[in-house]
Amino acid sequence: MIVRPKPNLFSILTTLKGSIARHIALRTLMITLLACLIVVVENLHPDWFTKVNAMPFTLLGLSLSIFLSFRNNACYDRWWEGRKAWGQVIIEVRSFIRQSVAIAEPPKREAVLRELCGFVHALNARLRSEDEQHAAHPWLSDTPDAYGLNTSDGILRRIGSQCAQLASRGAINEWRYTLLETRLLGLSTAQATCERIKNTPLPFPYTLLLHRTSYIFCLLLPFAMAGALGWLTPIFTIIVAYTFFGLDAIGDQLEDPFGRDENDLATDSMVRTLEREILDALGQRGLPPPLEPVDYVLT
Repeated sequence: MIVRPKPNLFSILTTLKGSIARHIALRTLMITLLACLIVVVENLHPDWFTKVNAMPFTLLGLSLSIFLSFRNNACYDRWWEGRKAWGQVIIEVRSFIRQSVAIAEPPKREAVLRELCGFVHALNARLRSEDEQHAAHPWLSDTPDAYGLNTSDGILRRIGSQCAQLASRGAINEWRYTLLETRLLGLSTAQATCERIKNTPLPFPYTLLLHRTSYIFCLLLPFAMAGALGWLTPIFTIIVAYTFFGLDAIGDQLEDPFGRDENDLATDSMVRTLEREILDALGQRGLPPPLEPVDYVLT
């Protein structure tokens, strides 16, 4: 996730870090070179372009911009819903830490909270299609295989079982057990929300249609402008291509908000925050430092 102060006019014109320009530079350059070639051909054979009219491109461009806006709104909704789900994870973990003081056995409380930290690490790895068992292993009290196929959910089951055993032994009362179980339910809900976003992409035909239409529009646009604008055609073409290709590329990044793109959610930072708070609640000193942006990018 890009973290930087509000840019001034100079920064707006020169900033590349966090800009989508680097991701679309090659295709934008190819469209611009094509526009230059078309202008050369138009100068040599102006009669070939006498029947080319810009009106269809105006209507097509307006329709395409509306469809791109719809797709980007849908992708941003996924990004924001993912952020809200991780916000719920933070709330539930903090609430569980606070309510776990009811566990009067310090070793048992420490084991439960460390496994809770393992859940956060496992969920982050799971959403990135990485090895969640490896990510959670340093925090678990048993071998990773003991938590089943879905390590994240297995950790919650393990914590729930431990809390149920404490309640059955009378170590915590039923009211305290209900509160802790409610926190686990909230974590399970947040995990399911993140998995729904991760495993349900936008409809492929819809995305494919926008990709194709964007390319076709940018490829044909210089033919409509060459006769009227001459060598100004490449300038306007690169602006239009940058806008349409940029919106398309931003949508691709926001569609999966849990990856490692510059504009994805800073889940590593949130995991580190919860890790520090859990260790602090256990009385540990020398906490790992919070993650800071590196070249304006917070992972």
